[in-house]
Amino acid sequence: MNPVTLLPFIVLIGAMFLMTRSAKKKQAAAANMRNEMQPGTGVRTIGGMYATVKELHDDTVLLEVAPGVHAIYAKNAIGAVLDDAEYNRIVHGDVEELDVDGAIVPDDASSLTEAEAADEVTSDDAKTDLVKKTESDDAEQADDTAGKKSEGKTDGDADAK
Repeated sequence: MNPVTLLPFIVLIGAMFLMTRSAKKKQAAAANMRNEMQPGTGVRTIGGMYATVKELHDDTVLLEVAPGVHAIYAKNAIGAVLDDAEYNRIVHGDVEELDVDGAIVPDDASSLTEAEAADEVTSDDAKTDLVKKTESDDAEQADDTAGKKSEGKTDGDADAK
């Protein structure tokens, strides 16, 4: 047989070996995590439920899902074992001060603007012109304004009639 024809098969077998090896490592890490559970540890199931471990058995675990409410789950159903701080933050809403190199993220965008911009009062009478003006447009507007002033009429007078 030609070695070139064998090359794809060798690559395929090597890829399968690497994939199964990676999957076995992940399974071993998950099993190790589940074996490290102890009564009182906070966990999250693969379904997303948070609970506290009460008892451990060979293939099952007794979880307290609410005060006085217990449920038996398979150990394989435990998706993550949480440390106490994370479990309390998620379940009880405990907020601990996080030290993230002094970075503070505000709840809303209003604190991101400068203080001077917040103090400015915007007028409802001010109109925003979204059309690009040319010099001839500015001259026409100035002529119209001058003409109204010479006639003694203002915008308010024109609206009233």
